[in-house]
Amino acid sequence: MSYRIGVIGTGYVGLVTGTCLADVGNTVVCVDVDPAKVDQLSKGVPTIYERGLDQVLERNVREQRISFTLKLEEAVTTCPIFMLCLPTPPGKDGSADLKAVMDVSRRIAEMLNEHDITEPRIIVNKSTVPVGTTDKVAAIFKEVAPDREVYVVSNPEFLREGFAVEDFMKPGRVIVGTSDPYAREIMTDLYQPFVRGGSPIYVFDERSSEVTKYAANAFLAVKISFMNDLSEYCEKVGADIENVRLGIGSDDRIGRRFLFSGIGYGGSCFPKDVKAIIHSAREMDTPLEIVEATQHVNKHQTERFVQRIKDRFDGLLEGRDVALWGLAFKPNTDDVRDAPAFVVIDHLLAGGARVHAYDPEARHTTERIYGDRIRYAGNMYDALTNADVLVIATEWMEFRNPDFDRMKAAMVRPLIFDGRNLFTLDEMIAEGFEYHSVGRASIVPPQEDV
Repeated sequence: MSYRIGVIGTGYVGLVTGTCLADVGNTVVCVDVDPAKVDQLSKGVPTIYERGLDQVLERNVREQRISFTLKLEEAVTTCPIFMLCLPTPPGKDGSADLKAVMDVSRRIAEMLNEHDITEPRIIVNKSTVPVGTTDKVAAIFKEVAPDREVYVVSNPEFLREGFAVEDFMKPGRVIVGTSDPYAREIMTDLYQPFVRGGSPIYVFDERSSEVTKYAANAFLAVKISFMNDLSEYCEKVGADIENVRLGIGSDDRIGRRFLFSGIGYGGSCFPKDVKAIIHSAREMDTPLEIVEATQHVNKHQTERFVQRIKDRFDGLLEGRDVALWGLAFKPNTDDVRDAPAFVVIDHLLAGGARVHAYDPEARHTTERIYGDRIRYAGNMYDALTNADVLVIATEWMEFRNPDFDRMKAAMVRPLIFDGRNLFTLDEMIAEGFEYHSVGRASIVPPQEDV
């Protein structure tokens, strides 16, 4: 059956969640506090770049299955299900800030009283939150609205930026955390349209559901950092990390995914969630030493890459023109939160270099942070004009097969620092580039003055 669902928060998770739930026939009311965002979304125009989202959003706005409002009351009075898709940013100690989740929960509870709503309400926490948050939210409703029938559920999201619509519509699994039979029945029915291909719906207790989200992201971060840690060793002994990746990835006990070495992970999930689970584990006096090492390796990897650039110029970056390909933390998104490219930019600017950057989608999100402190190119080749070096920070597809002759003609010298290993070593030798990548030998043409 179809449901009427309130989605609270229209950030990355909220917008994708609301749009996809509407696309299978539900009626969705999305609530946000930003008038400009609500106005834009009401016109069917996404406020984030996510592949395929524009078409799905426009279709559901046109069919009036999804609407956007500033009024929380509109959702509270008409929707039996609420999806809390609110930010939980890390505090100074790494802990997740639950203020938005708790404040909205309290407001919903108060409105249930004000409007004397007696029908059952299911509060679904899709925000990434520490273990025990479901209990804390439930305690608010017991305190403020003890006479109302409210069920609080954990339902973590596992969306990959760049593939979020696909992941929501065809999930590998759905996890629901509830101990209540009524909530279990409703949530299972809600997700049936998305698991027709046979993907499982796992119903756990609330705390196991909460831990699963953090554990999944922490483990993926461990895989990435393991390869990045190994890449430095490969450089020292003359091995090729790409060959090592193929060799271990073919072992089905390890798997091929998340084994690409580079300049570190970023984005809205891994850095924040790794910090949060480290903090939570320390509070319980059960430190997760592997996860803590993962965080250290990730920071070291980006700084090591920058140091290699500095060393190439004998530490003298002053006045150097640096072309930068890629600003988003990964391709197919405009998300620059904790982007490794920004760590690179900060070091380059601190050293006196001039940065000329290009990204297919993340220019506007970058401008909010750097303004005119860096220059922005209209295309990948414009960024190379008179560049002393090209730094590749994001593996966009359009970077993978460039016109090398055009690149060399534009640059002061054919020099590349590739943080994503886009090109083969043989290719770089043939094209005559000085080429430094991650976990592989550097290519330095004999005629090049280094």
